[in-house]
Amino acid sequence: MKILVTGGAGFIGSHVVDHALKAGHEVLVLDDLSSGRRDNLDPRARLHVFDVRSREAAELIESERPDALFHLAAQMDVRRSCADPRFDADVNIAGFINLLEASVRSGVRRVVFSSTGGAIYGEQDFFPADETHPTRPCSPYGVSKAASELYLGYYRAQYGLSYAALRYANVYGPRQNPHGEAGVVAIFCDRLLNGRECVIYGDGGQTRDFVFVGDVARANLLALTSDYVGALNIGTGVETDVNTLQACLAKAAGVESPARHEPPKPGEQRRSVITPALAHKILGFTPEVALEQGIAETMAFFRARHEARLGQKRG
Repeated sequence: MKILVTGGAGFIGSHVVDHALKAGHEVLVLDDLSSGRRDNLDPRARLHVFDVRSREAAELIESERPDALFHLAAQMDVRRSCADPRFDADVNIAGFINLLEASVRSGVRRVVFSSTGGAIYGEQDFFPADETHPTRPCSPYGVSKAASELYLGYYRAQYGLSYAALRYANVYGPRQNPHGEAGVVAIFCDRLLNGRECVIYGDGGQTRDFVFVGDVARANLLALTSDYVGALNIGTGVETDVNTLQACLAKAAGVESPARHEPPKPGEQRRSVITPALAHKILGFTPEVALEQGIAETMAFFRARHEARLGQKRG
């Protein structure tokens, strides 16, 4: 099968590319490299450097006529979405519509969309949240993901386009960017290995559902071959508070480094956890990587990169 992965040079996207290649698919990547990296990519994947909003991106779909589209490209900085909602909507909504229009014209059969299981539900009414939970996003980023799911419903009704919207929990793992608006695991790994203290906003009792990137990539491939249409949570159903996470990472780094606490960020969710029960029923998906194992693999990746950089400086 020929697959186009948008954002395929990024953190999650590059792991989806790896899994798709391993499964024997032909893989094309569309990425503007604003946050993605060429060295994340397996050389067997053909990279096209375009913006998802561009005419060239649409023309790529029309000329290559992929069987399926994995859409992972996004403006993912929640703080930037609040500061500039118009830009967020331009990339995440208008850019996606650009690709969907081209997909309809080109006969794309299946779209696997990367949505959000944290930002889309907002403050939860029950724990863990399932797909019936009301969607009450508290940021323009979350709104754009919810709107994209609604547009997928429209394209399904109007054109018969098959899709699955995967609502991710907090994804972590190798290749995650530790700078800017990144996941807390990557940020803490980077700080611990560089001898800097971790900063926890608030009392550290806030919880998140941490799911390993390899499990997320595997869920994408399962969704590709399913005929299910709709949203599916991709998480673990397990809550971990930030204090516990920091202690586990410090242990994996082999350092004793207590965190520094600062005032909580305004509007931060206290608890966020989603159940993958429906994904298990529909796709046979079950997260396989426990947090301790995932942290060990992630720390090993960041340690290797850290030591390589030190070697370059010494050289």
